[in-house]
Amino acid sequence: MTQRRDFLKQAGLLSAFSLMNPGALFAAPAATGLKAGLQLYTLRDYIGKDPKGVLAKVAKAGYKEVETYGYSPETHYWGLTPAEFKSVLSANGLTTPSGHYDMGAYMRDGNQEVFKAYMAAANACGQQYITVPSLDASLCKTTDDFKVVAEKLNKAGELCKAAGLRLGYHNHNFEFKLVNGVAMYDVMLKETDASLVDFEMDIYWVVRAGRDPIKLIEANPKRFPMWHIKDMEKAQPEHNTEIGSGTIDFKKIMKYAKVAGLQHPFMEQEYFAIDAYQSIAQSAAYMKKNLLS
Repeated sequence: MTQRRDFLKQAGLLSAFSLMNPGALFAAPAATGLKAGLQLYTLRDYIGKDPKGVLAKVAKAGYKEVETYGYSPETHYWGLTPAEFKSVLSANGLTTPSGHYDMGAYMRDGNQEVFKAYMAAANACGQQYITVPSLDASLCKTTDDFKVVAEKLNKAGELCKAAGLRLGYHNHNFEFKLVNGVAMYDVMLKETDASLVDFEMDIYWVVRAGRDPIKLIEANPKRFPMWHIKDMEKAQPEHNTEIGSGTIDFKKIMKYAKVAGLQHPFMEQEYFAIDAYQSIAQSAAYMKKNLLS
């Protein structure tokens, strides 16, 4: 009985504390249940030559999920059809929740033909997300352009929803450049329908642009179900480095995983000072030990 009274007393104090400081419990420190993922662009110098061998090495390095890039209706996933690709993933204990697909034609003139092929491929290999990897600079010159981009993303989100998929948008740093005092990324977050469009926050590029990932998350809760976890080299900020070896405090940012709605953290690295496979294994080990447990 004493233990029960103590528990109720502690629970009451905790509840009162949360009422006085509601944000204190909002940023939970744990991110349990998340799997280490890898954006396969990290291994772009290798995967085209031996996709099956590379995927086996990705699994051996400690990853459970992969994000694709560069799909073509002609060559598919590095020569593997969606069904073949899914089979190779399954054989290695991997899944693919998301893919980066070139949406240039759709964003420029609304062309849906290739977009439809992307959606069919994504469904066939088990992906949930069609993710826009970037935008043509010609589409992002004025604040009016920003609203047009948001409108097109909403329409693409509707098409994805009808196909049983979700639309995601991956940022670089150009989206944060101010035009007449306005950043396109802020317009996109405001003008897109949260029921149709999600965002894949590339934390490296957010930091590189001089913005605070945590403030973005707090201002837009549940809008960031995917992250690119990419560290910034200390000596040369324009380069990436292994997770935990750079200047970005991912432990702090990961406390906001639940606020963001994070479901899929993908490691990405574009430059290597050591062997690529040693590098990705090091990052996976750090993620699992320090960020995902």
